[in-house]
Amino acid sequence: MSDGVDASQRMVDGWTRQLQETAARYQAMADRMQGQTVTERAKDGTVEVTVDAKGLLKNLVISESAGGKRMAEVSAQVMQLVQKAQARIPELLQQVASETLGSDATGDKLVEDAKSTFPAPPPEEPPPPPAPVHRFGPEDNDPPPPPPAAQPRQQAPPPPPPRRRRAETSDDDDDFGGSILS
Repeated sequence: MSDGVDASQRMVDGWTRQLQETAARYQAMADRMQGQTVTERAKDGTVEVTVDAKGLLKNLVISESAGGKRMAEVSAQVMQLVQKAQARIPELLQQVASETLGSDATGDKLVEDAKSTFPAPPPEEPPPPPAPVHRFGPEDNDPPPPPPAAQPRQQAPPPPPPRRRRAETSDDDDDFGGSILS
């Protein structure tokens, strides 16, 4: 009877050891993923983003040269780069899982979950065409306008002669029109 108990004890001990080893491998994978980051940079170098293994933005660098861009373009570029960086997390997780767990169904499930959480970003849209330039003068390739046709000049009528004031001959002070010193 003691052989059966000893065998059962060895079996339980084996399961315990196997669970501890598996837990240690998963902990090693979690520890390695904890410090991992993914960085993406814009083609023109104006924006750079870094996300951690959870997909959270950890660093954002916007260069001075981005000052010439519209803010809507810069913010769209930031969001696009964050999505691109997050989409690389499943690939990173796959690499770490294969190194620490080997071929493991649970590791594969973790990678699949990461792919659904961080899907591939939408395809890059081509940059919008430059805004049209509105000119209010003649175009460079337009012929110059013809000179104005010579028209006879009409002279303006002369201004009317200035009116002269009538001299006051009356000494009446009724109208208060004369000098007060006289």
